[in-house]
Amino acid sequence: MATDPFVVGVARLRRQLGAVDQCAVHGVFDPSGELKAPSPGEADVPAGDEVTFVGTIESIPNGVVVSGDVTGRWEGPCRRCAERVTGEIDVPVRERYLEGLDPSDEEAYPLVGDLVDLGPMVRDAIVLELPLAPLCSEACKGLCSQCGKDLNVGPCGCEDPIDPRWARLDVLRPSE
Repeated sequence: MATDPFVVGVARLRRQLGAVDQCAVHGVFDPSGELKAPSPGEADVPAGDEVTFVGTIESIPNGVVVSGDVTGRWEGPCRRCAERVTGEIDVPVRERYLEGLDPSDEEAYPLVGDLVDLGPMVRDAIVLELPLAPLCSEACKGLCSQCGKDLNVGPCGCEDPIDPRWARLDVLRPSE
């Protein structure tokens, strides 16, 4: 039986209030959870990619505080030219895990027994940090709206359409 790499035992740590332990875990990203993973046209962590949490776990009354950094990699389509774009995620986190937590409490994660499941915290941090509309570069010219050619490769030769609402004003343009 495989164990979840994001579940960390804190029994020894919880015996002494204020005690701090170092923690480093990594595992395959699981996009399932309360925060919905992005749709296929948005950025996401590639299937099978690993994400990492490195930080500390500190004992507090009725729970622990987890602080550190969540890192991983994302990929998605450029919002202008649809080419594949990749990037790095490095997000600082500081979350409380409390025992006897009301399920409606969104300010902390549940502490069950002496186990801390970092998976939901890692997933939430990653999903919230994903870019909504990735861009391959600020200079990206996108696709031609007429023929669909990638304008980063070169011009397409299509003429800019004239908005019929402004067509009468076109006669005022100086001829070249």
